[in-house]
Amino acid sequence: MSQFAHLNERMVEITARYPKSRSAVMPLLHLLQSDQGAVTIDGIRAVADHLGLTAAEVTAVASFYTMYKRRDVGRHHVGVCTNTLCAVLGGDAVYEALAQRLGVGHNETTADGEFHLERIECQAACTHAPVMTVDWEFMDNQTPQSAIEVIDQLARGESVESTRGPVIRDFNATEDTLAFPDDGLAGAGRPVDDIMLAGLKVAQELGMTAPSGHHISREG
Repeated sequence: MSQFAHLNERMVEITARYPKSRSAVMPLLHLLQSDQGAVTIDGIRAVADHLGLTAAEVTAVASFYTMYKRRDVGRHHVGVCTNTLCAVLGGDAVYEALAQRLGVGHNETTADGEFHLERIECQAACTHAPVMTVDWEFMDNQTPQSAIEVIDQLARGESVESTRGPVIRDFNATEDTLAFPDDGLAGAGRPVDDIMLAGLKVAQELGMTAPSGHHISREG
């Protein structure tokens, strides 16, 4: 645990949020990942010791969720959605263009440690397909050309704004946010756009409302 002594106060703060300490496993793993760039074996043991769990119990969580990486992914994690809708609308082309630009394939990191490329199954952003994320921040409605330009801007050290959220920082910084979400960035950028509100707008124009809760049958 001495390796992570500098994180002890923050680990205690996270754990204190939950009535049952084992519920803190996921944010603690994000905290460790923000510090180490990956969820290491030593990190798993540190979380297990802190929560009074076995290493196997913590490993079960770390190995189930793909956001936890078992090796350092470098400065920027780039995820391209290639699930059905994104793929149909150009996600595969975006991925291939980035793979060629970076010279890496799925779950590989560039030699300089700047970028890690991953195919993502779904980012829950189908309205803005094709979508990619950089350090889990959304870059919507991408084309091969626009995706490459994002990479080129980051490689030049330029500021890049996500399309729905804050300025791109780096992988470790975003992981720290996932451990401590109250970082003041929730309102950064433009969280909602006209596409996301299209259904609400139509409903309002047609005078549609949702049924009240007491009208919903609880039978069956």
